[in-house]
Amino acid sequence: MALSLEHSALVLLFQNRPSLALELLRGALGVHVDAEEPARVESVDLTAALPAEYRADLVVRYSGGGAPLVIVVEVQLERDAEKRYSWPAYVALLRARFRCPVSLLVVAPRRAVAHWCAKPINFGNGAIFTPAVLSAEAIPVVVDAAVARAAPELSVLSALAHGAGEQAQAVAIALAGMSSLETLDADRAMVYFDLLRAALSEAARKALDAMIPHGYKFQSDLALENQALGEALGEARGEARGEARAKANAVLTVLTLRRLSPSPEEQERILACTEPAQLDRWLQRAVTASESSELFE
Repeated sequence: MALSLEHSALVLLFQNRPSLALELLRGALGVHVDAEEPARVESVDLTAALPAEYRADLVVRYSGGGAPLVIVVEVQLERDAEKRYSWPAYVALLRARFRCPVSLLVVAPRRAVAHWCAKPINFGNGAIFTPAVLSAEAIPVVVDAAVARAAPELSVLSALAHGAGEQAQAVAIALAGMSSLETLDADRAMVYFDLLRAALSEAARKALDAMIPHGYKFQSDLALENQALGEALGEARGEARGEARAKANAVLTVLTLRRLSPSPEEQERILACTEPAQLDRWLQRAVTASESSELFE
């Protein structure tokens, strides 16, 4: 299934703050677990001796507390019937690999999709598998600057979930999020600021823009403009070509957000690709790669 900038941004937040999955599973969803940090991001490639490739969005392993725990983070923006078969497989494969309990956390910001994701899965032989689903309603509304500074990724996630809602609340979320940026390095602060701003309603964005220094460059806006250009090219020159251009720009944007600078040759190869499936694979790898060359391995 095609990946999007929204999907990649959500995965990026959990990758940058591995403790976020445990915090939300325990705090927002009320799931009791004994595990604690330290936490580390593990390989998302779950390929086994099966006819299909299994690759989760993010896998985080916690080794502290009363017992080790692995959490699979899956971002779901639309319904996908195949997930009702692959999600239990993720859990089973990781349980066998790490020899510890495994939880699945599905991040589904859209209400209808979240409702669909939360339906129990009949595993057979009397076993029922029920995903833990984090809907927009369950994501905390972060308007306290102290909370935002302690957990910048949670602050950005709050904006992504609630920034398009009631104006006063959206502005309060944005202001708290802005205060959290003071705790980050310049590159990450710029990326998170762009994500915060892009998540807001038009009215809230205008209120925030009034506080922005003159000449600030919005990377997220640039990414969205590139994606829109790709879609426009699709209408003018054929839907497939436009889709490929949009996906290629999305790959480059995620690499930029993660401060992985592709070489001119790599950029040319990405932009020249016209195969949507290949671009989807590159986009997924871009979220977790340690260097840009890993996209092509």
